[in-house]
Amino acid sequence: MPSKQREIHLANRPEGLPSKEDFEFVELDMPSPEENQVLVRTLYLSVDPYMRGRMRDTKSYIAPFPLNKALIGGAVAEVVESRSELFKPGDVVTGYMKWAEYSVVKGEKIRKVDTSIAAVTAYLGILGMTGLTAYFGLLDIGKPQAGETVVVSGAAGAVGSAVGQIAKIKGTKVVGIAGSDEKIDFLINELGFDHAVNYKKDSFQDNLKAALPDGVDVYFDNVGGEVSDAVINLLNKNARIPLCGAISSYNKEEDIGPRIQPALIKTSSLIQGYTVGNYAAEFEKGSADMAKWLQEGKLKFEETIVEGFDNTPDAFIGLFEGANIGKMLVKVADPEFY
Repeated sequence: MPSKQREIHLANRPEGLPSKEDFEFVELDMPSPEENQVLVRTLYLSVDPYMRGRMRDTKSYIAPFPLNKALIGGAVAEVVESRSELFKPGDVVTGYMKWAEYSVVKGEKIRKVDTSIAAVTAYLGILGMTGLTAYFGLLDIGKPQAGETVVVSGAAGAVGSAVGQIAKIKGTKVVGIAGSDEKIDFLINELGFDHAVNYKKDSFQDNLKAALPDGVDVYFDNVGGEVSDAVINLLNKNARIPLCGAISSYNKEEDIGPRIQPALIKTSSLIQGYTVGNYAAEFEKGSADMAKWLQEGKLKFEETIVEGFDNTPDAFIGLFEGANIGKMLVKVADPEFY
């Protein structure tokens, strides 16, 4: 085992799109676990859009990242030393951990992953917080009914691609919105969406209307901005909008758009923001349903994996440039024990 290891710290609070200069690699002594702790070696890091909000020093549902400290996010890791009765060396675990090559974590803050169900990376995506975000937002807020029309923005991303597939399981018509012809092809031919529309084309609004002759019953909103403005104009009576994200505005200092209140009033529509943490008490049920659907072949997942710890900032920045299909991950290391 090496005597040193590296972490990635937040060096500056970004203005606009983050750059490499906003991150700093720091070399530190290898940490040692204390009682009820484990030392883990990071295998994969999850980079997620919500982390951009934590880089601002503003009030939110979760505290901002402090400057000159390691960023924290979802990770899959391998236990290399344990002082917890819950784990032994070689166990593969997941939880929220530092952007670091090695970390010390409390045993109660992580959980083992079942590699017989899916590859370990699935526990950062379809079987992790990403999948649960899609599951609870769509089913609890969206409440899709067979025969209805569900529209998903950011549909080729990790959450959006899961939402569309769950909506199909529930018997709905699904229309996805994404930003490239490659992603459109992926949604229709790989995931089974009924239609998909490229928002970067000049004909976007006309194409969207053509794909939605019966209007919109559920709009799962991952992006906000002009895309959502277009969808909201097509809402049906009593439509539901799970508001999961607004990635189009995360790097803007100011974002001004049309007023949505008249459209919501006219259609008696519901819009509700949420975070997956709201459903913590129900994670076990959601996880069981997602694992069952995955094993039955009703769910597929795609990953964009960036190789190397040094490329973690590039992977994160790539989220806002549309570089990923499915879940964006960073491969840090190969496991030693399994």
